[in-house]
Amino acid sequence: HWHGIRQLRTGWSDGPEFVTQCPIRPGKSYTYRFTVAAQEGTLWWHAHSSWLRATVYGALVIRPRDAVPYPFDFHGEIAPIMLGEWWDMNPTDVIRIATRTGAAPNISDALTMNGQPGDLYTCSSQDTTVFAVKSGVTNLLRFINAALNTELFVSLAGHNMTVVGADASYTKPYTTSVIVLGPGQTTDVLVTFDQPPGRYYLAARAYASAQGVPFDNTTTTAIFDYGASSMASPAMPTLPAYNDTATVTAFTTSLSNLHAVELPSAVDEDLFFTVGVGLLNCSAAQNCGGPNRTRFAASMNNVSFVLPSTVSLLQAHYQGDAAGPPLNHLHGYNF
Repeated sequence: HWHGIRQLRTGWSDGPEFVTQCPIRPGKSYTYRFTVAAQEGTLWWHAHSSWLRATVYGALVIRPRDAVPYPFDFHGEIAPIMLGEWWDMNPTDVIRIATRTGAAPNISDALTMNGQPGDLYTCSSQDTTVFAVKSGVTNLLRFINAALNTELFVSLAGHNMTVVGADASYTKPYTTSVIVLGPGQTTDVLVTFDQPPGRYYLAARAYASAQGVPFDNTTTTAIFDYGASSMASPAMPTLPAYNDTATVTAFTTSLSNLHAVELPSAVDEDLFFTVGVGLLNCSAAQNCGGPNRTRFAASMNNVSFVLPSTVSLLQAHYQGDAAGPPLNHLHGYNF
């Protein structure tokens, strides 16, 4: 899945299994063809079959055309910073167990930056991601939240960040000490490395405001190094509390488009959606894993979505009987 690409008239290249195509079989290949239009900045790609995207993902950077300048000034660019989650088991098995028992999936065992949890975890202290930087240089940093289920606070010790883009769209510059990324979101920031030479932690941890719901409360780190001794202890930023909704609100409401955006036409229709998670009763023989031996059931407008198993929704929509029943007659495949 080419996450965030608008796929104008190229739905067959969007990627989600059984939605726009059937999965690519092991050992086989599929060529994606699409045009990127009116988008610049940072997006990403990931596997879109079950929970494979927990570990199969990468950055997708869209730069301006040749001779077209960025709408901001900077001297260099750091490699994209991908935030993720790690389970001490096959992530596909995590969701299979949850689906079979009706329980919530196990929370991740660690958060990661570019595949490494960082040196606050004893198992990975020797493999922390390190970025070398030079004093006085302003660098462009591209953040991508590839975590499945976790919203994240991100902060760099001793440095402010100026947000200049989000999800492949430029934004009005906004300076902050902490950014917030939901799963799948990207944010581009400028950082001027103007502090005394040393080592500075980039740290990320969860924003989780729901009461009584377990979450991964660990902290992942990378290090920005001005050329100090590797023995120097990095400075740690002050991250917001896990449930600091005020900081999240302040950040999101400070984001605005670089240019005015006009609606193409008058809005004459309202859509109302209710999205929730309910509980279904189970028989004694089922021994379900949800609260009081129930099953969790997500729904939209009180209908749960069930993936088809033999034909994709897009194929059924366009080909009708050739691929199976028309989309509006697919039993159980409701939105």
